[in-house]
Amino acid sequence: MATKALDDGLTDSERIAPTQEDHSVSATTTPLSPKEQGDGKGESSASTSSDEASEDEGPGMKEAGGFEPLRANQSTPSMRPKLGKSQSRMTEDDIFRALSRRRTNTSATSVETEEDEQAEIEKLMSRMFGRSRQENSEEEKTRHVGVVFKNLTVKGMGLGASLQPTNGDIFLNLPRTIRALFTKGAAAAFGKPPVRNLLTEFTGSIRPGEMTLVLGRPGSGCSTFLKILGNQRFGFEDVQGEVTYGGTDAKIMAKDFRGEVLYNPEDDLHYATLSVKRTLEFALKTRTPGKDSRKQGESRADYVREFLRVVTKLFWIEHTLTTKVGNEYVRGVSGGEKKRVSIAEAMITKASVQAWDNSTRGLDASTALEYVQSIRSLTNMAHISTAVALYQAGESLYDLFDKVLLIDQGQCLYYGSADTAKKYFQDLGFDCPDRWTTADFLTSVSDEHERSIRPGFEHRIPRSAEQFAEAFKNSEVSKRNWEDIRDFEQQVESQRRERLSNQSKATQKKNYTIPFHRQVLACTHRQLLITLGDRASLVGKWGGIIFQALIVGSLFYNQPTTSDGVFTRGGCLFFILLFNALLALAELTSAFSSRPIMLKHKSFSFYRPSAYALAQTFLDVPLVLIQVFLFNIIVYFMSNLSRTASQFFISLLFVWIATMSMYAFFRAVGALCGSLDIATRITGVAIQALIVYTGYLIPPTKMRPWLGWLRWINPIQYGFEALMSNEFYNLDIQCEPPFLVPIGPDARPEYQSCLIQGSKPGQTTVSGADYIQTAFKYSRSHLWRNFGIISAFFIFFVALTMLGQELAKPNVGGGAVTIFKRGQAPKEIEEKLENATNAKTDEESGTSTTEELDIGRATNGGNVEKTQSMGGVAKNETIFTWTNVNYTIPFEGGERKLLQDVQGYVRPGKLTALMGASGAGKTTLLNTLAQRINFGVVTGDFLVDSRPLPKSFARATGFAEQMDVHEPTATVREALRFSALLRQPKEVPIEEKYDYCERIIDLLEMRGIAGATIGKVGSGLNQEQRKRVTIGVELASKPELLMFLDEPTSGLDSGAAFNIVRFLRKLADAGQAILCTIHQPSSVLFEHFDELLLLKTGGRVVYHGPLGHDSQHLIDYFDHNGAKRCPPDANPAEYMLEAIGAGNPDYKGPDWGDIWAKSEDHNKRTEEIQQMIELRRNAPLSKYLEDDREFAMPLSVQTMAVIKRDFVSYWRNPDYVVGKFMLHIFTGLFNMLTFLNLGRSSIDMQSRLFSIFMTLTISPPLIQQLQPQYLNFRDLFSSRERNSRIYSWVAFTTGAILVEIPYSIVAGSLYFVCWWFGSVGQHISSFASGYTYLLLILFELYYVGFGQAIASFSPNELLASLLVPIFFLFVVSFCGVVVPFQAIPYFWRSWMYYLSPFTYLLEGFLGVAVSGVEVQCAENEFARFPLPPEANTCQDYTATYRSQFGGLVQVASDGMCEFCQYANGDEFGKSFNVQYNRKWRDFGIFAAFVGFNFAVVFACSYLYLHGGKRIAQRIRGQKKG
Repeated sequence: MATKALDDGLTDSERIAPTQEDHSVSATTTPLSPKEQGDGKGESSASTSSDEASEDEGPGMKEAGGFEPLRANQSTPSMRPKLGKSQSRMTEDDIFRALSRRRTNTSATSVETEEDEQAEIEKLMSRMFGRSRQENSEEEKTRHVGVVFKNLTVKGMGLGASLQPTNGDIFLNLPRTIRALFTKGAAAAFGKPPVRNLLTEFTGSIRPGEMTLVLGRPGSGCSTFLKILGNQRFGFEDVQGEVTYGGTDAKIMAKDFRGEVLYNPEDDLHYATLSVKRTLEFALKTRTPGKDSRKQGESRADYVREFLRVVTKLFWIEHTLTTKVGNEYVRGVSGGEKKRVSIAEAMITKASVQAWDNSTRGLDASTALEYVQSIRSLTNMAHISTAVALYQAGESLYDLFDKVLLIDQGQCLYYGSADTAKKYFQDLGFDCPDRWTTADFLTSVSDEHERSIRPGFEHRIPRSAEQFAEAFKNSEVSKRNWEDIRDFEQQVESQRRERLSNQSKATQKKNYTIPFHRQVLACTHRQLLITLGDRASLVGKWGGIIFQALIVGSLFYNQPTTSDGVFTRGGCLFFILLFNALLALAELTSAFSSRPIMLKHKSFSFYRPSAYALAQTFLDVPLVLIQVFLFNIIVYFMSNLSRTASQFFISLLFVWIATMSMYAFFRAVGALCGSLDIATRITGVAIQALIVYTGYLIPPTKMRPWLGWLRWINPIQYGFEALMSNEFYNLDIQCEPPFLVPIGPDARPEYQSCLIQGSKPGQTTVSGADYIQTAFKYSRSHLWRNFGIISAFFIFFVALTMLGQELAKPNVGGGAVTIFKRGQAPKEIEEKLENATNAKTDEESGTSTTEELDIGRATNGGNVEKTQSMGGVAKNETIFTWTNVNYTIPFEGGERKLLQDVQGYVRPGKLTALMGASGAGKTTLLNTLAQRINFGVVTGDFLVDSRPLPKSFARATGFAEQMDVHEPTATVREALRFSALLRQPKEVPIEEKYDYCERIIDLLEMRGIAGATIGKVGSGLNQEQRKRVTIGVELASKPELLMFLDEPTSGLDSGAAFNIVRFLRKLADAGQAILCTIHQPSSVLFEHFDELLLLKTGGRVVYHGPLGHDSQHLIDYFDHNGAKRCPPDANPAEYMLEAIGAGNPDYKGPDWGDIWAKSEDHNKRTEEIQQMIELRRNAPLSKYLEDDREFAMPLSVQTMAVIKRDFVSYWRNPDYVVGKFMLHIFTGLFNMLTFLNLGRSSIDMQSRLFSIFMTLTISPPLIQQLQPQYLNFRDLFSSRERNSRIYSWVAFTTGAILVEIPYSIVAGSLYFVCWWFGSVGQHISSFASGYTYLLLILFELYYVGFGQAIASFSPNELLASLLVPIFFLFVVSFCGVVVPFQAIPYFWRSWMYYLSPFTYLLEGFLGVAVSGVEVQCAENEFARFPLPPEANTCQDYTATYRSQFGGLVQVASDGMCEFCQYANGDEFGKSFNVQYNRKWRDFGIFAAFVGFNFAVVFACSYLYLHGGKRIAQRIRGQKKG
């Protein structure tokens, strides 16, 4: 029925489905692999011509699209499963079952429905990949299929190891260089780091339709090989050898055909707020071929619609189309579904060569298999060459590959057929133990601890990677490789000629499928969808803008058009401009967060990065207009700016274009900078320049020539001139006291003047045009000139952004680096680092420094034999039991049960596995048992030796988390010592704790890396080493109850996973009780476990009990209860998951949860648990049960240990410290040079005020720098250390605060020296300088507390950084600078003015800066008026005014009276409500604000970390009571 319904819209020829006869068809332009031509293995020949095949299939076949049926290999059934290699073509039935996997274990499915759906899928595939599309597609005929690499060698910079940089390097690097110069010569002192081989002489080919498995340990060179294969060569020193794609050189491919080669990194990079459908539609729009490469009459929309149907049906994601992709913050599709979205994206590219890097990381076995099967189908159908790196490949995965490449230390150990790889190494003398997968066996041969050697071959096998590579070069397999390459190249040559004959102008270059303007349109539409997908952020941002607008509008409320409103009117316009411009600063963060996705799409050739830059700009046009309108309309009318339509809309236009130019500016900085840290430093200084050189703080006439030029390159300055001239050009300012001079009963208008610049003698009104001309040199005639200049800046910044993004390189390569603490690297590594720049010997001799400095080998130096003894590891005698455990969470207005009636136990000496499909509740149960759940309701009985859990339970148990969270700057030894010091009881001497750590280091074979800093992935320990550290940190605490481990093998290669499980086995044998969750275990790993707790979806137990030898007990249980029998060579771990329908939403078999609940085994386990509880009831209390302390060590010891670690962290983080110091130095010098040699004029008094105000504005960028430091400490504490009760929140908060203080004092001192003495501090008393220094240091402490207080209640860095400007503007707005004290509306002046800490800071700074300074007005600052005939002198005439307002009067040379507004600095200060005699009061109050900030940090840290939840629970408890 489904087929008939579908067929109604098809032609007769399209209705004919291909038959399932045993025929194999090859694309006319595609060379065949050797197996397809027949390699003597009995496989059916695939050399039938397309014409013959078409005739066999019948006339309808070719017309219907001619999709080649894929059939299973019939002659070698044991070699491959049904979903096979390209030469083993499958039937439609195979495609449907293997790809969709929808009917697995389903017996009740209608055969008719299944056949209908199979037919539909086959038709869909025919439409996209069948012969009719290939014949009609010029693009298909000109593809570069197949890849050949010959003698490929890749070189990278560095030794693979380096020394940990510290703050001491700032002072010691120069002496070290001088010493090296005299002791080792100029080459050692100034030479470049040496070059090392990352890959050495790789040779092979991947034909179209072939899949190659890339095997190797992390750091061996797998990612490097895949990047080179994907033509991503950025970051490598040199790439030698030959790589060709369909006969075309790699350089030509990169230049003209980059869209045909694809590298997919292991992370799934997608926009979280886009739905799956929108994500794939965008990819399709950018890769829809032109009319010549589409079917006749097929529109672009038709192509997108059809292809979307294909990929969603094939990879079974049609049910997720309307779901967001999601990320860690946005809820979306599952991990497996996200992987399939990535595959669908790659399929859309139709790239001829595809490289996939470790993409199964974190997937369970069933999802990983599904994922690789999807890539297999993509390879078969699109007839492409694929290379996939997998770190743990089960046999079912391995069987899907045609070829295998084994890499170790950058050497090629094997490249050839996957079928013969095992035999090759067996012939070399290695033995494959029973139940080992082929992949595990291959990776084990290069590991001296893992490999198994055949008797008699002990002294004949290769030992080093070089020996393996040499053996391979001399092997028959290598010779066959070269023969295969020569044969393939002959076919490629004919293919190349055919390709050239089919080439037209449209396909001469195939970098991007659609023209530039279409790329821009597609990107613009996508950016709109991304923005609308995150409506909460958009609405929140606009809500925040409206809130700020109301605050600012009320601050400048109803300004008069008299002289009282002149200064504030300029301030209001400046604020409007600046607020909107600084909102653009958030673009910096978003630019770096979205860059990886943009670079991935660049490497996929979806669009040019410049098209993306333009699209962002086009989307900004309406969004910024809305943002500016919301702010402007509120502030404009609340503050009583000129209310004419033309002036309002001109104001709106200029604020909009200025804001657009600032968005473009910050984007350009982000595009041109390599990291957010560098970009933040640049913008920190840039913001100062934008603010100061706008013309408001310093009039243009007073700008110093050495920095005055900055105003000409400041778009905000042109915007400010436009706004000021637009506002004042038709304004007549009525002069009122205190600006009207003089006043009194005898004063008459013709003998009065105005203190506002631009006034004329004898006039009490001032023209607004004269005021801006005299004060700022602004003119209304410049209005549209300024618009043009700002627009030009905008275009220039957009062009810079486009250039920066075009220059950005995706997937930059290079070797991983292990970083050692100076003096603690192993001796051989230390020597190499000392002689690091003597690289010539390595190059000349042709040896690889990889061999000489093999960190991986040197660091895991302990032999297994040496570490067999587990003596001294804490033994456990207690039994942990749990019964009737249920866990419920609130969900969509109701409740959802994640765990249902779970029971079990963990016994000493037993290694227990906790398993289940993704989403079954494994990690949830582990967290519940470890008492780490702080959300929802948990019920059940948790007992240790039949007693309730003690307070010490959390620290007496080890919990190794999946994510390996550690302090990155700590060395391995320091991390273990920190754990031992704070978690072992205080009665144990410190020396004994540290000795125990050394024992753990030896047990974990980490002696070589004990002095290495943990770092981050890529610059620090590798994945396996990090996992060892995680386990070591928990063991160092001497857990006397039990050990929990969450996914200890996730992300590791098979060898590393084996080492970890082998170590856990030894721990269990030594008496530890261990419970661990595990993904994708091979049968070898699974054999190490004693017991199993298996969960199904919904958190129900499916099996609990012993596994038995070869998992026989488990297999018998499933066999007796109706599951199919486990084959002898099957992996029991995969068998049991398949039996219960794990990962298969359409599973229709029996409910194994019900079967378990009714089974005899369940009853036995229940009885066992009750017996254990009874037996242990009378057991003597262990010391841990007696020790009921929450923390092992007192608070003082905790605090000192945390403070020490935090100081070490800062000492080893010179990037942050140098960044902090440089920002202080640059802004200090900038401030000083801006206000150098201040005089004594009235405007110089104002400059003193603004110089001090500038000092306050350095705090936002500094806060943005320090917040991530605090949040990193908090993340470490909250994710691991709090749960383990290592130390309390008080110790964490104290450490985070204290570590900032000394660096802030030094930074403040640097700023003071750079700023004070050259500007405001000239000709001033030593007391004033000393007081200013003390107040500045207090200000440094203030912003530290202020920034950390905001961070302490923020969930992440992004929100914390967004809150900084809001809080800062709120505090700075009411301090009396932006709006002078008398002009602040009474509502705010009566309370908010006194609540602003900057009020007291400013008064303290300004009071000592201007007190006692005589004012000498400049010529243009005097108010001039004639002396009335009846007045004797100018002094007498102005006496009444001066007694009331102060000021200075003198007689000009022409007899006119000249009045200066201020006689001295104290009068100037008084106009801002600043009094010198309140300086110590201000100091004390500001110090109290500093203390208040730190109190808020403590309070919010407590509430955020756990106090808030405790209080809420108590309130709920009281309500229930």
